Amino acid sequence: MSPIYLAQDPTLADFGRDPWWLVLGKIVFAFAFGLLATLLGVWFERRVVGYMQVRPGPNQVGPFGLLQTLADGLKMAFKEDILPKAADKVVYFFAPTISVICAVTALSVVPFGPMVSIFGHHTPLQVTDVPVAVLLLLACSSMGVYGIVLGGWASGSTYPLLGGLRSSAQMISYEVAMGLSIVAVFMTAGTMSTSGIVAKQAHGTELSLFGQTIPAPGWYAILLLPSFVIFFIATVGETNRAPFDLPEAESELVAGFMTEYSSLKFALFMLSEYVAMVTMSAVTTTLFLGGWRAPWPITLWEGANSGWWPMLWFFGKVIALVFVFVWLRGTLPRLRYDQFMRLGWKVLLPINLVWILVLSGLRSIEDWDSRGKMIAVGIPAGILLITTIFWPSRRPKPQPTTQEQVDNRPYGSFPLPPMDLQVPPSPRITRVVAEREPANIVAGSDSREV
Repeated sequence: MSPIYLAQDPTLADFGRDPWWLVLGKIVFAFAFGLLATLLGVWFERRVVGYMQVRPGPNQVGPFGLLQTLADGLKMAFKEDILPKAADKVVYFFAPTISVICAVTALSVVPFGPMVSIFGHHTPLQVTDVPVAVLLLLACSSMGVYGIVLGGWASGSTYPLLGGLRSSAQMISYEVAMGLSIVAVFMTAGTMSTSGIVAKQAHGTELSLFGQTIPAPGWYAILLLPSFVIFFIATVGETNRAPFDLPEAESELVAGFMTEYSSLKFALFMLSEYVAMVTMSAVTTTLFLGGWRAPWPITLWEGANSGWWPMLWFFGKVIALVFVFVWLRGTLPRLRYDQFMRLGWKVLLPINLVWILVLSGLRSIEDWDSRGKMIAVGIPAGILLITTIFWPSRRPKPQPTTQEQVDNRPYGSFPLPPMDLQVPPSPRITRVVAEREPANIVAGSDSREV
């Protein structure tokens, strides 16, 4: 590996030396990235889901419908802002802003690229980095639930309160599984700095397979496959995306915690969801997919990970993960709340704990730097995890036929209508006819005439 290649990796010592205007420019860039990615993400989701459902999607406002999201934002801005009488005005106003601020703040420690030269200043493409940057990501993710809970409580209505409480239970449940997945990452990397984690994923290894030596990547999505699978599932639950969009279960809770919101406040809640989706895609890219580093075979080009090119690879990985979010929404139905909580507490959490113990044991083995042991254990464990999650837990019971259901109904229950839609004769008239003498019945007459 060439010295020029290694020199592109920023360290903690490279932060805190930029002039104020450069720091301000990085902050504006991170904020603009979150907002623009959200605007394009809404359009992207509508187009992809429209393609999956064989319909055009937005295609009237602007070329290919690109300005549809902007038009929706303007429409929300000019709608009437309704304030419920029983609402707590201060909390009702600030609740949506809490969710947006927490989602955008997480982008401050996400590395967008390596060291570059901006107007003569050699600086990393990252707002800042700290030795505990991963804990900052967890803190921002955890604080986002306060906006939802306070929004549901401050509305002064029952259904938003129920939606906020369900959201808090949901986020707390999946925050534990997400945190354990990140524990596996900084156990392997030896650092909680995001730039350091990206740098650790640059070094691959060589595996011997059938007598052939093949290069193996250093991405933690492969080395720590169980942690990657659990982290991404927890991310979908954390961002309230389908099939885990239970706080907004409109079939149960009248659209959940945002029922009483309108105009720009409703738009802020919607914005926070999409910003969180983009932010968590960027965090997943940083922790598990090598960050801004180019995937193979682009790495065969010597200049792939230098200059401004890494930003292109980073954005490509983020778009790919956003596509997976949209794909899940267009494919899977919403889970019941008990199924969702059972998955988090009885499946993801125990498996994650066992995997952490296995990883700790592997770390104590001699020659730990050889990542072949991690791949040899992590990939089968990840496949076993995916199989365990999606394997049907019980055989479906055979459904009884309609006639069996009619025959097995309890005595005295309400009579079922006939399947052929023919009106049966009156049971009372039939009983009266049966009690009479056969001689009194006129031959060929219908029982209805008696």
